[in-house]
Amino acid sequence: MDYRSQALKILPHLCTRCAREFSGKRLRELTVHHKDGNHDNNPADGSNWELLCVYCHENEHARIVDSQAGGTAKQPDPTPAKHRPLAELDKLLKKK
Repeated sequence: MDYRSQALKILPHLCTRCAREFSGKRLRELTVHHKDGNHDNNPADGSNWELLCVYCHENEHARIVDSQAGGTAKQPDPTPAKHRPLAELDKLLKKK
């Protein structure tokens, strides 16, 4: 089983950036983003993965490319996005 199939089995079908929900045919719009950038780091528990919609995934990678543009001087790594709409999902689910 490939890591995308694994991720779709263990992670909620939500984009972790924009919090849009995906189901059915629209699941193809969710991509697996490797948090550490290493596509060979695929732990079975999914700890290096997050599901991002194609738009947020493209934006995440574009931010890195954009930060490297502008000459040969060493650019600092971009600050990772801090917005985590699912950070307290467990608390919200317990309220129901």
